[in-house]
Amino acid sequence: MAKRVAVIGAGVSGLSSIKCCLDEDLEPICFERSSDIGGLWKYTETSKDGMTRVYKSLVTNVCKEMSCYSDFPFQEDYPNFMNQEKFWNYLQEFAEYFDLLKYIRFKTTVRSITKRPDFSETGQWDVVTETEGRQDRAVFDAVMVCTGHFLNPRLPLESFPGIHKFQGQILHSQEYKIPAGFQGKRVLVIGLGNTGGDIAVELSRTAAQVLLSTRTGTWVISRSSDGGYPLNMMVIRRHHNFIAQVLPSCILKWIQERRLNKRFDHANYGLNITKGVLRKKPKKIVNDELPTCILCGTVTIKTSVKEFTETSAVFEDGTVEENIDVVIFTTGYTYSFPFFEEPLKTLCTKKIFLYKLVFPSNLEKTTLAMIGFISLTGSILAGTELQARWATRVFKGLCKIPPSQKLMAEAMKKEQLIERGLMKDPGADKLDYISYLDDLASFIGVKPNIPLLFIKDPRLAWEVFFGPCTPYQYRLMGPGKWDGARNAILTQWDRTLKPLKTRTVPGSFTPASVSHYLKAWGAPILLASLLLIYKSPIFLKLVPEKLQDRISPY
Repeated sequence: MAKRVAVIGAGVSGLSSIKCCLDEDLEPICFERSSDIGGLWKYTETSKDGMTRVYKSLVTNVCKEMSCYSDFPFQEDYPNFMNQEKFWNYLQEFAEYFDLLKYIRFKTTVRSITKRPDFSETGQWDVVTETEGRQDRAVFDAVMVCTGHFLNPRLPLESFPGIHKFQGQILHSQEYKIPAGFQGKRVLVIGLGNTGGDIAVELSRTAAQVLLSTRTGTWVISRSSDGGYPLNMMVIRRHHNFIAQVLPSCILKWIQERRLNKRFDHANYGLNITKGVLRKKPKKIVNDELPTCILCGTVTIKTSVKEFTETSAVFEDGTVEENIDVVIFTTGYTYSFPFFEEPLKTLCTKKIFLYKLVFPSNLEKTTLAMIGFISLTGSILAGTELQARWATRVFKGLCKIPPSQKLMAEAMKKEQLIERGLMKDPGADKLDYISYLDDLASFIGVKPNIPLLFIKDPRLAWEVFFGPCTPYQYRLMGPGKWDGARNAILTQWDRTLKPLKTRTVPGSFTPASVSHYLKAWGAPILLASLLLIYKSPIFLKLVPEKLQDRISPY
């Protein structure tokens, strides 16, 4: 009999978890407290149900080829970066194509998930749910928590003296939907992440003035790169990742900062990173319009807020902004698992106690997986799908993880080092996209074998190593292999350029691509390069940075 798996949430992570269960002949039952799929991506005009939803104007930060399910590409006419409606349509298409909707119980809230008395032997869970006031209890062999990390708004009012006597409107970004109602007002946005930047830009078109307060500063990147190609596809590549691992961090940092300041000097715009802020990876946001808004004066960058008065904000640099009408906190969210008992409830909020950010370290049986509680430098969707593929195979006993005693000992040792300041919290920074996905893929047996590919299929190997690291790469071999993966990789640039080709100019032509000739010599060039790199590390430092930029992505 197939093992029964409870999937909590029918958002991006929940849908892939349902499918992965079916792929492994498991029996999923998904509990979704709203009336539709999509979770965060299902837009509603209000947030009265307590669920976090996207604001109306949201546009994806990761292009379609990098943020699709690995065996279900976007339609070729979809734009490269989508608004929430287009992306939700894609999720609906995915659910219908793989017939996932029949496994979802809508308007059902999970009240508790507890171990059964014989958990140490069976690994089973008691799951109590509530549907329209009626409670139900069921036994499951495994549980996949896919509720995401946008549940509880973080509103740190205690960190802002005087905020309680402020007479204007105070709200969290979770409550923000559309710019209506902010006309002619002076708005202070606190927090410069992706959401803070988006809201500040949108309100700058209607508000009298927008002030954007940041404590640390950030690097601002565009959705497009040189030549107008999606930046994700140009940057997230295996050969870039290989070079980044070989180069000294100081040189890599210098190269990155030099390139980021090429579009505009962040120091001149008040966006440069505060000195003394230690991050393994520099903080970045994606925003095409923020520099222009700052240039035009519709958005003013400010330091962190020192205190509030009834109508004004006093900043750390001593400046004062009077007549503030609205304060919007874009200060993120906190993890919450109200359906768990202690100590599991607290332990799951600490990433250091989640093995590979998936399996809690304290469980005797690995029958609980946390899907989607990650922060990556690339698509979260691709990461959560691989997490689900790995988790379902662990449930079946096809993949093994270390015993709980060993995992807990290692996690507690790291926690002590962090508390003593001898180690940086690994959960504080975004994980490297390729490194993390390759790590999970190696457990499953689906990590692309580059040397073997160069021998068997040089054309494909060239695209895998030198081209964008799209999710299709993890369907080329091993469990869950998809026959369409090779073609999806070789045609990914066709789908990228298709929605742009809406006007054909007579007499125009496309010159032969330089990479057409490079592909024929791909394997010899790669082997020679690797040999040179191995023999002389200094070789990397002498490679002109602009070489790759001069080569068409084709």
